[in-house]
Amino acid sequence: MGYVETNDGTQIYYKDWGPKNGTPVLLSHGWPLNADAWEAQALYLAEHGCRVIAHDRRGHGRSSQPWDGNDMDTYADDLATLLDHLDVTGLTLAGHSTGGGEVAHYVGRHGSARVAKLVLVSAVPPMMVRTDDNPEGLPVEVFDGIRDGERKGRGQLYRDLADGPFFGHNRRGDVAQGIRDGFWLNSMLAGHRAAFECIAAFSATDFRPDLEGIDVPTLVIHGDDDQIVPFEVGGKRSAQMIQGAQLKVYEGAAHGITDTEKERLSRDLLDFVQS
Repeated sequence: MGYVETNDGTQIYYKDWGPKNGTPVLLSHGWPLNADAWEAQALYLAEHGCRVIAHDRRGHGRSSQPWDGNDMDTYADDLATLLDHLDVTGLTLAGHSTGGGEVAHYVGRHGSARVAKLVLVSAVPPMMVRTDDNPEGLPVEVFDGIRDGERKGRGQLYRDLADGPFFGHNRRGDVAQGIRDGFWLNSMLAGHRAAFECIAAFSATDFRPDLEGIDVPTLVIHGDDDQIVPFEVGGKRSAQMIQGAQLKVYEGAAHGITDTEKERLSRDLLDFVQS
């Protein structure tokens, strides 16, 4: 575990697990979480010989909470700083939700010289918000509602997400209390401004040019009962836009599949990394 400092003085926390000569995998987390959201997959991959790197995005978890830079360009640049610091190549980049946008935008902004493969898990690309040229997106009022909840009482917002659509508990009713509590706890570690501004970053960033330029083997994994990033908005369209992408649909799965489908997701990630 350690920190790397970005050009604006932000301290980015990261974990570096497993053998240093193992196949490198970087795991990028969703909003408003941190690297611990990937802990089941990080442990599994490291135990199977991978070098697993997972960072807390600026403003989240154990990283600094700067006032500025809570946007997708800066997130991608922060990731570039981390990868340059560690000097890793042959890397599999895997991103969940907002993290999927981060890793796709990293490739679009910095290229794939360090990257061998890409995995998008319940990811926000190609573009979440509905616009005139993106009619498949969600109405902006959906994200305005999240912003309103963040301002009025984010502790309750995160509780409502955990007990409701994030894990599909509102439909399944079987998601363990500890999993839901863990989401709330990790979410509350994010800075208030960072979490607020990240809503625009994950919803309004247009990742379509990034996806069209991806030139490495890509796996798209998405649940078909995802109420946060609906399959038709995210995974289905991303797989169509990325040349040669492989699509795995988890039937009945919700958004938070790093927890609800942890064993299956861990195996699928390892299989793809080793393929």
